Amino acid sequence: MRKPLIVGNWKMNKTASEAAAFIRDLRERVPASPHADVVLAPPFTALESARSALGSSSWISLGAQNVHWEPQGAFTGEVSAPMLRDLGCRYVIVGHSERRTLFGERDEHVQKKVRAALKHGLSPILCVGESLADREAGRTESVVTAQLNGSLTGLSAHDLATITIAYEPVWAIGTGRSATVEQAAIVHRSIRLFVETGWNSDIASAMRILYGGSVTPQNIASLLACDAIDGALVGGACLNLDSFATIISFAQIPRA
Repeated sequence: MRKPLIVGNWKMNKTASEAAAFIRDLRERVPASPHADVVLAPPFTALESARSALGSSSWISLGAQNVHWEPQGAFTGEVSAPMLRDLGCRYVIVGHSERRTLFGERDEHVQKKVRAALKHGLSPILCVGESLADREAGRTESVVTAQLNGSLTGLSAHDLATITIAYEPVWAIGTGRSATVEQAAIVHRSIRLFVETGWNSDIASAMRILYGGSVTPQNIASLLACDAIDGALVGGACLNLDSFATIISFAQIPRA
């Protein structure tokens, strides 16, 4: 049984002091549990204060929202994987739809970021998903498969063992319009089949595949009740203490 993973992507929200206060309140509000893993991904400017607030033995892991593929160099405004590791990050989000659509990231960029993360001991959370136009044209599976191909080709089974995939339909991100459980499950199963076909069934069955896109306290229980969905990449709802604590609490309920 795969353990649920809840990832809170703060995007460009919360200062360093706000991050520390939020984390202290969250740790008081939600107890540790062996039944779910939790990751917080603050903006770069808040990573150090978030690490301090979490402490060295926290059950909540630290993640970053992006990474450059080079370890160092003349890349003004960028942050490398070794820098993130030194700040205590264990995870990094790559290929988020906002990076793809707003900043022009292509699959070849995403693959280089995945490889850089793996090389420096970070676990990538690879985001894939289709636009509304793609879905309405019946291109969901082909778009997602193309993104997976472009981002994962050439990686070994050992590499895949530390990667999480997040299916985030672009049309559901920040819109309040979530995919139905049935819609998400179909894509999640196709992603798992892609991994099984490209690598092996052991890797496919162990890999966690998350859903992202207007995840709320109201829909998290139904999402997690589906055996194809292994957790959530949470956006807006993770910025509010009450809603994020509720989402984590649902994930901590042992799965049947």
